[in-house]
Amino acid sequence: MSCRVGCGACCIAPTISSSIPGMPNGKPAGVRCAQLDEDNRCRLFGDPRRPSVCHSFDYDRAVCGDSREEALTILEDLERHTGTSC
Repeated sequence: MSCRVGCGACCIAPTISSSIPGMPNGKPAGVRCAQLDEDNRCRLFGDPRRPSVCHSFDYDRAVCGDSREEALTILEDLERHTGTSC
């Protein structure tokens, strides 16, 4: 499987501590990335300005579940329990 088109959960749920164009201080958990478009697609996909943490994130059913809603729930839970930022 691969990323679900229009999901964007990994661009919303986790904290991203590295700089992102439009978000020089990164982004807090639960906040939409400034580079997520209205269709929940990354505007920086394939762009060298895309943060390495985003580039290295890959679809994994254990994290992404079977739906966008499930992915948001899983990622929010991981964020809450690990307190780890990307």
